Amino acid sequence: MTITEALERFLVQLKADGRSPHTVEQYRRHVRLLAQWARDVGRRCQRIESLNHEAIAQFLAAPLANTWPDGKAKKPTSTNTLRSSLKMFFSHCAKAGYTKTDAGRLIRRAVCSSAPPVGLSDAEQKRLLSVLSKAHNSEDRRDAMLFRLMLSAGLRVGSVVGLDVADVNVDQREITLREMKGGRNDRVFINSEVAAQLRRYVGHRSSGPLFVKRGGGRITTRHVHRRFRRWLKAAEITRPASPHSLRHAFAMRLYRKTGDILLVKEAMGHKSVASTLIYATVDEARLRQVI
Repeated sequence: MTITEALERFLVQLKADGRSPHTVEQYRRHVRLLAQWARDVGRRCQRIESLNHEAIAQFLAAPLANTWPDGKAKKPTSTNTLRSSLKMFFSHCAKAGYTKTDAGRLIRRAVCSSAPPVGLSDAEQKRLLSVLSKAHNSEDRRDAMLFRLMLSAGLRVGSVVGLDVADVNVDQREITLREMKGGRNDRVFINSEVAAQLRRYVGHRSSGPLFVKRGGGRITTRHVHRRFRRWLKAAEITRPASPHSLRHAFAMRLYRKTGDILLVKEAMGHKSVASTLIYATVDEARLRQVI
């Protein structure tokens, strides 16, 4: 069986296990990289049963696994995702009987610190909110409501574009999320100011997408990213940022306010507190005062 044939069977299993399309595509991309390397080094390596732990080590040490197409070196966190994908793939191949042994059993992730979250600073948030408050047409007002909601509730882009009008309960000041990471439903709470803004934004609508693109239909994540870059420029924010920076800013602000990492975990909808610990930064002034 070739690597590509084993990959296609593996992807079917991932879909059957309910893994997200994003996750499935990431595994496809990573294992295809291995298949490309195998084609380059020789015909025999294209057979899944011919690969052993030494061949996998050679691939992971090769430039193809460690550099981007433009020649720039990958960060350790990027190569770690590749290692994890291959480890999962070869474990599946062994369990499914495609191979006699698990060629990925010796794969180890590189030790590296988690990248700090890139959130907008307090000053940048004020500048962004200031330009959003000057929205003068329906499209700009939609953007203003969308980005205010993301900043005040820490929503992911995929969750916010998936919202329907019926998901918003301004009286209870809560929103039901049906497009969550992992395919689960959840709810978030909003403050009274955002609830009042949502009431005015929704108006008399009772159904349909909450955020609609020009000409009708639900707004897309790509469009949100494009519009966000426009507003960053208007707010004179020049450093790299994305809509996800609003989610980071929300979590960082909430932790500074409460000091409760478990509360932040629940607000962010994380399954594990390990995902939330990146926001548990130490305030040097407070540390100096305590000591």
